[in-house]
Amino acid sequence: MSREKWGTKLGFMLAAMGSAVGLGNIWRFSFVAGNNGGGAFLLLYLLFVILIAVPLLLTEVSIGRRAQSDVVGSYKKLAPGTPWFLSGFFGVFSAFLILGFYCVVAGWSIYYFWNYLTGYFSTQPEAGYGAAFGEFTSHSWQPLFWVALFMTLTIIIVVSGVKKGIESANKIFMPLLAIILIILAFYSLSFEGASEGVRFLFSPDWSAFSDPGIYIAALGQAFFSLSLGMGAMLTYGSYLSNDHKLPGATIGIGLMDSFFAIISGIVIFPAVFAFGIDPASGPPLVFITLPTIFEQIPFGGIVGLVFFFALVLAALSSSISILEVPTAYFMRIFNWSRRFSSILTGAIMFVLGIIVSLGFGIWAGVTPIGENNILDSMDYIASNVLLPLGGLSMALFVGWYFTKEQALDATDFTGSRVGNVWYVIIKFVAPISILLIFLNALGIL
Repeated sequence: MSREKWGTKLGFMLAAMGSAVGLGNIWRFSFVAGNNGGGAFLLLYLLFVILIAVPLLLTEVSIGRRAQSDVVGSYKKLAPGTPWFLSGFFGVFSAFLILGFYCVVAGWSIYYFWNYLTGYFSTQPEAGYGAAFGEFTSHSWQPLFWVALFMTLTIIIVVSGVKKGIESANKIFMPLLAIILIILAFYSLSFEGASEGVRFLFSPDWSAFSDPGIYIAALGQAFFSLSLGMGAMLTYGSYLSNDHKLPGATIGIGLMDSFFAIISGIVIFPAVFAFGIDPASGPPLVFITLPTIFEQIPFGGIVGLVFFFALVLAALSSSISILEVPTAYFMRIFNWSRRFSSILTGAIMFVLGIIVSLGFGIWAGVTPIGENNILDSMDYIASNVLLPLGGLSMALFVGWYFTKEQALDATDFTGSRVGNVWYVIIKFVAPISILLIFLNALGIL
C-alpha cells in the first residue's frame, strides 16, 4: 500500500496550522494570559514560540518526513534495534486521552452553536447561563449526543484520507476561522472601554517579570499551543515529500498559530474589560461569561452564533490531527484499512468521552488525581506528563542520537548558519526547557 501524500505544501501548512489552532488558542491563551499579567505574558510567549517551540516543531516534522511512517514506526525505522520506538507510544496514549476529553468540550461548543442557531441562547435563560450550563453538563445522556455528533464529523474527515479529507477540510476551516476571528476582533474593539483590554494585552507590566511563574506559564503555552510532543506534527510530516522544504513552512505555522492566539485575545479582552469582568475568570469564560456579554450587545445573538461556529471549526481542525496519530499507527501495525482504523479508534475515544461526560454528572465525585475530576485528571496526565516526555524524547533523539550532519540534513539546514543555532537549541536549550515545564507541572519546581 503506497503511503498517502499532501497535495500541496500549502495544504500541509494549513493542516498543521489546524492541528495547532484549537480550543486552547481561543480560550486557554486568554485565560492563561489573564492570570499572568497580560502584556508581559504575551511578550514572553512570543519569545518562546520563536526560540524554542518553532525549532521543536521543525524537529518533530523532520522525523516524520525522514522516516515516512507513524509516530512509533518512525523511531523503529530511524533507530532499528533500539528502545527509541517506545517514546512513540507517548504520542499514541496522549492522543487517546486528549481526544477523550477534548470531544466532550467540543460537544459543548456544538450544543451552544445549535442553541444560538435556534435563538434559545440569544436571551439569557431564566436560571442564567451559569445554571443552564451546569444543568446541561451534569445531564446523564444529553451531552453525549453532541459528543457523538462531533466524533462522527471527525471520523468522516479522517476516513476520507490525507488529501481529500484532512487537507481539503483545513483549506476551508483555516481561512474561514481567520476571517471570523478578525471580524469579531473589530467588533470587540468597538465597545466603550475596550481600550483597557487592548492595553492589558499589549502593554507589559514590567513588575510581572519578577515572578518566575510567568516564565513557566509562557513556555508551557508556547509548547502546548503548537501541539508538540503528541506526534500529530510527526504524522503530518510523514505525508510530506523531500521536495517540500521544512524551515520556512514551520516558521509560517508558528507565526500563524501565534496570530490566532493574539486575535482571540483581542476578541475576548476588550469585551471582558468593557463589561467589568475579571480577565482571570478562567474556564467558565467561554461558556458562561461570554454568552452573558453577547446578550448585552447589539446583534449579540448573531455574534454568539458566529463565535461558537468558530469554536467548532477550531475544535474540528485539531481533533482530526489527534485522531490521525493512532489511526496511522494501527494502519501500519495491523495492516488495517484507513476506514476501519479511523472508526475503531474514534469509537474508543467516544467511550472515553462518555466517561468524561459522566464525570460532570453521576460520577462528579470521582477524582482520580487529587481533587481533579475525570476530565482534569486526563488533561493532567496528557498535558503534564505524556506531551512533555514525547517532546523531550524527540529533542534528545535528533539532538543526541542523530549525528549533527544527519540532524542538519533531516531539517534542510545543511551548510546553514541558522542550522547551527537550531542544533544548539535542540541539543541543549529545548531539553532543559521541557524539563523545567515537566518539573513545574509535577510541583517539584
